[in-house]
Amino acid sequence: MQARMTNPAILLPDAMQALFALNKATERDGLPEVTRKLVHLRASQINGCSVCVHMHSLELRKLGEKDDRIFAAAAWRDTPWFTPAERAALALTEAVTRIADKSDPVTDDVWEEATRYYDEKAISALLLCIAAINVWNRLNAAVRQVAGAAWN
Repeated sequence: MQARMTNPAILLPDAMQALFALNKATERDGLPEVTRKLVHLRASQINGCSVCVHMHSLELRKLGEKDDRIFAAAAWRDTPWFTPAERAALALTEAVTRIADKSDPVTDDVWEEATRYYDEKAISALLLCIAAINVWNRLNAAVRQVAGAAWN
């Protein structure tokens, strides 16, 4: 396997800096690191981004997460391993990632459940986290970035 081209974020260093800055902005304001990484993993699974599925699974493991939770992220609704707050974040992640699948992609129920666990700053961080991983997923999918390979 080989990528089609060098990742655009590498070719345009200002873009890379902007994406890193966006990610850094989500690291504060009440959004736990494990939740951010679960969001990254789940959006990447939906988008079929092997690079990010691989990377965020490894990051979760480094944070001490058990394989049960990592492997079950795609089936989080049917497992006992996620907290109500994580479930709310994962539901919002799925809704925002699949925004074109429904006329009302982020329903009031999904929104209200998320706001039960996250205040406005944390919701802001969560939404930016979801948006950022979707950007990375789309870049990687477009250039067919190879999981586990060095980025050219």
